[in-house]
Amino acid sequence: MTRNRLYLLLAFGLLAGYGWIIWFSSHSTLNHTYPACLFKSVTGIACPSCGSTRSVVLVSQGNITDAILLNPIGPFMAVIMLIAPFWLFYDTIFKKDSLYKSYRTSENIIKTKWVAITLIILLLLNWLWNIQKGL
Repeated sequence: MTRNRLYLLLAFGLLAGYGWIIWFSSHSTLNHTYPACLFKSVTGIACPSCGSTRSVVLVSQGNITDAILLNPIGPFMAVIMLIAPFWLFYDTIFKKDSLYKSYRTSENIIKTKWVAITLIILLLLNWLWNIQKGL
């Protein structure tokens, strides 16, 4: 992936993510009825990322422990959503490519067989945990 394509995708992803969080926060009610995820609507079971939006909202409210317990993917997403816009802005304004270089390094690390297998196992365990919790 080229630098410009990555930065464009990241910018759109961040806008969509922030838009979703804002919409979600404004449409959540006090009785905690949340919009169901598409995967769960179709299959009837939680997906690996079910609860991650609520987890990000909990992080924004300072409830880190509750966020991790709900879905550990959420705090990870929250960190990315906090850091990425500044990093993207920095690289764009100063014509740098530090974010792109970090992406390429991360991509190469994830391609390492034992790292990929570990991440897949962690994702599957999270999925099983989401199903067990009844998300």
